[in-house]
Amino acid sequence: MERFTGKNTAMILIDHQTGTMSWARSNPFEMMKTNALMLAKAATIMDMPIVLTSSMEEFIQGPLLEEFQTICPDAFNNRVKRMGIVNAMEDEAFAAAVKATGRKNLVVAGITNDVCTVFPVISMIELGYNVQVVADAGGSPTEIADRVSLERMAKAGATMVSANQALAELVGDWGTEEGGQVIQLIVQALMS
Repeated sequence: MERFTGKNTAMILIDHQTGTMSWARSNPFEMMKTNALMLAKAATIMDMPIVLTSSMEEFIQGPLLEEFQTICPDAFNNRVKRMGIVNAMEDEAFAAAVKATGRKNLVVAGITNDVCTVFPVISMIELGYNVQVVADAGGSPTEIADRVSLERMAKAGATMVSANQALAELVGDWGTEEGGQVIQLIVQALMS
């Protein structure tokens, strides 16, 4: 399988909403938030397509993290607002947005892994996408729920990665201009 790069990969961020994120207890809230925002910033630096989606923002799930509006305003404004469809890939607008990236390699992070992430990832793999799931940019209500979800996605063919690992692979060379900017994001996240 070819290496995921900024030129052949799209960034897919699922349901990083204030309410939903508060339900995920398997990872610290600030870590999940920092990593999700870092993925969006890095994708912007590398000029990668970014697809954002949310579910029922007007309800208990809450709004998408407002920082996305500053980091990737076009993706934020064009986010797919689902009205309760659990498997985002069963939402025609979301599936079309993923397809429109023109990329077969997808880096995916979502909240919660046990509901919001697992089902679209399995569907993406069934549709022929190569998928990396950023385990530390998401979480589930319990550690066991997170573990079995990550195992289920891995068994289906997804590769589990950390945010730092995904970004290191996408950049490939810290000595480039993009690489220098992305390593600064990682260092800032580690120091916060």
